[in-house]
Amino acid sequence: MLSDQQRAIVKATVPLLETGGEALTTHFYRIMLAEYPEVRPLFNQAHQASGAQPRALANGVLAYARHIDNLAPLGGLVGQIVNKHVGLQILPEHYPIVGACLLRAIREVLGAEIATDEVLDAWGAAYQQLASLLIGAEEQQYAAREQASGGWRGARSFRVERKESESAEIVSFYLVPVDGGPVLDFQPGQYIGLKLVVNGEEIRRNYSLSAAPNGRDYRISVKRQSGGAASNYLHDHVQPGDVVDVFPPSGDFTLQESERPLVLISGGVGITPVLAMLQSALQTDRPIRFIHCARNRDVHAFREDVDAVSEQHAHVNRFYCYDEHDGEAGQPDATGLLTKERLGEWLPADRNADVYFLGPKPFMRSVRRYLKELGVPDAQSRYEFFGPAESIE
Repeated sequence: MLSDQQRAIVKATVPLLETGGEALTTHFYRIMLAEYPEVRPLFNQAHQASGAQPRALANGVLAYARHIDNLAPLGGLVGQIVNKHVGLQILPEHYPIVGACLLRAIREVLGAEIATDEVLDAWGAAYQQLASLLIGAEEQQYAAREQASGGWRGARSFRVERKESESAEIVSFYLVPVDGGPVLDFQPGQYIGLKLVVNGEEIRRNYSLSAAPNGRDYRISVKRQSGGAASNYLHDHVQPGDVVDVFPPSGDFTLQESERPLVLISGGVGITPVLAMLQSALQTDRPIRFIHCARNRDVHAFREDVDAVSEQHAHVNRFYCYDEHDGEAGQPDATGLLTKERLGEWLPADRNADVYFLGPKPFMRSVRRYLKELGVPDAQSRYEFFGPAESIE
């Protein structure tokens, strides 16, 4: 139980975290990944190298310390963390490892004069409070997925039924359960976790489900990333007939029921979860605007599919924006980066719409700012991150 004195100590560390939090979390990851190889599969090494993972953890720790008296404002962040953890199958036995490495990093980075035994005891109690909260919430999700129709807990073997090229960079994999049973339903926008063995080492990755639920199979559409261990392995080595381990669907970036106009905005491979949203939204009468941005026609995945939907459904309007275009087949609606003026033309005249957007972080920052300036209600502007959560404000 966290005492009032311990809460005060934790809050007093906020200025230190604001100036040195990333150094602390970078050291934390260095310790943990070097000394506890069993947790390495849970972390994307590219995110470590780029600094994205340490920054995300530093921001999370700082938010937790600021709100230690009242954790209610962290509801959205906690929900996002829980879903990421469930997608990768973070388990209770992982938490003591994280706690021990975090306390050691605090002592080694801040020094014994600042990180006294009293400070470490306070942070130990604070960490235990957070760990208990996350473990409880995660177990609820694990149990719900296990008990649901077509559900399971942990890894389940799926066979690659089909592998299809969608663009010069994106390949789709159709996955069916080896046991022949039904698959767990999911909400459009969610992802599944894959457990792969690449060059003798286990790695885990989350991939958005790019087709609406059908109870029979899952489709993921993977972009080849330069230097990406998982994406290159999937593109180059995984073939129809191969078997992969799959974790149940997770994620809180999901299509919400509404009668308001729907706007789906994507950049690059960010198109994958919004495709599932588009397919599901077709069952309703709500007006739909589908806006996709790509570098060029060669890397624009699923164009024919979206074109067909737009032609068959009068309430769907689609718009494409390419960074560059050679003037041949596949003319976009606009060329160059997506501007506020262009987005304003493509949005519904009534800005009281539900907007979902996903793509590279610079793209998302621009879209977020444009939507605010164009009058879309902030609470109706929803987005998701690939990888560690970071602020786009």
